[in-house]
Amino acid sequence: MKTNLHNVASKNWPAATALALLFAMCAAPVFADQKNKKPAAPPDVPLNFNTSALVWPQPPAIGRVKYLDYFSAEKKSPEKQQQVKSKSWMDRMAGVDPNEAAKRAAGGKQRFALGTPYGLAVDSKGLVYVADTKVGAVFIFDPESKDTGFIKHGVDAKFGRIFGLAIDDADRLFVSDGQYNHVLVFNKEHKLQGSFGEGIMNDPAGLAIDEENRFLYVANTGSDQILVFDADSFKLLRKIGTPGKNHTLTTPGDFSKPTNVAVDKDGNLYVTDTLNDRVEEFDADGQFIRTFGKNGDGPGDFTRPKGIAIDCDGHVWVADAGLNRLQVFTPEGTVRLVFGSFGWLPGQFEALAGLTIDNKNRVFTSEQFLGRVQMFRYITNDEAQKEYDRRLAELAKKSEAKPTEIPGKNDAKPADKTAPTTAPAPNAPSPAAPPNPGAGATGKPS
Repeated sequence: MKTNLHNVASKNWPAATALALLFAMCAAPVFADQKNKKPAAPPDVPLNFNTSALVWPQPPAIGRVKYLDYFSAEKKSPEKQQQVKSKSWMDRMAGVDPNEAAKRAAGGKQRFALGTPYGLAVDSKGLVYVADTKVGAVFIFDPESKDTGFIKHGVDAKFGRIFGLAIDDADRLFVSDGQYNHVLVFNKEHKLQGSFGEGIMNDPAGLAIDEENRFLYVANTGSDQILVFDADSFKLLRKIGTPGKNHTLTTPGDFSKPTNVAVDKDGNLYVTDTLNDRVEEFDADGQFIRTFGKNGDGPGDFTRPKGIAIDCDGHVWVADAGLNRLQVFTPEGTVRLVFGSFGWLPGQFEALAGLTIDNKNRVFTSEQFLGRVQMFRYITNDEAQKEYDRRLAELAKKSEAKPTEIPGKNDAKPADKTAPTTAPAPNAPSPAAPPNPGAGATGKPS
């Protein structure tokens, strides 16, 4: 029996389910007219806020996403930690150091902080790489120690406008540069090995690597194409999409400013077709499979989708820059979870851009207005199934009945995969309704 990210909805708690959907849908439109404006700094008001209990959807549903932490600036050295003025919780979330003015006046060194982070990647050691266009550096955060390293412009490489990042199974780092129209390659020691794509690329952005087929995908935003390179020789293999139409094409298989790419375990390619407000899917040979999403603010809709990633259960995660929210879909495009809104609190976003998921099921997002990266934990299908079983057994024990004798349990039938999804689709598993044991039409977990 497999847990489904959607078969989820609870008969016994419809109010909780409705509230979760209402929160996800309503917050973003309220701030829609602010999405292109730099927000004012949050007020300096201390809060007692326990982030360890933040999960989506909220209890009593079984949580599928858990908030972990955020990153915004390099760690202070021990001597810096003896500053008199303490930081409020809001200062920490915004990456603000109240002592910076005094430190500059005293000749102290100002810490590096994220400016406009975009691309994200994680290496085999669990280090998080963040491409920052404004700072002109790739930040390297250690989520455990909080230490920060850098690959700097003018020191380690020559950067123009860096956007996309990807790391292969040898820990080689690939960095796309939209100003110099190429991709830089660094070895696992962060030493520059070379570059490729000059004369071919036009404003390259997101990158993705298919380890099995040895493909490196580049979202070539300026030409409305996806470029496919050999991941070892860097030879151009093919192009997907029709160029030269000035971002006007809407036909399936073509793009209007594609910004990011992701690859699933079967080698299928997913592309955020940003100006068309949709996701397009292709097979490993570049053949069009399907598209999903449209312009709007409802579940499954998009307003400038950008970051995209695939989790270990095959779900497709999409970061929406206009609505400042994350949505999770099946490979077929059925929405399973929606969370996030405009704001600076954990789980809220301001100019959401980048997205990646590592092999520890950690989800990382980048925000350009706040200059921060948030870290979440995806609760897998198997983990959610175990929690559901635990709750079911607990209910059975309390009622002194066998699990099969729990009232209403035998009435819950597996969801019909061919039937249309009814609202509220975006909520997550609850202990009151068994998860769908079946698989999707492709046989993939849903």
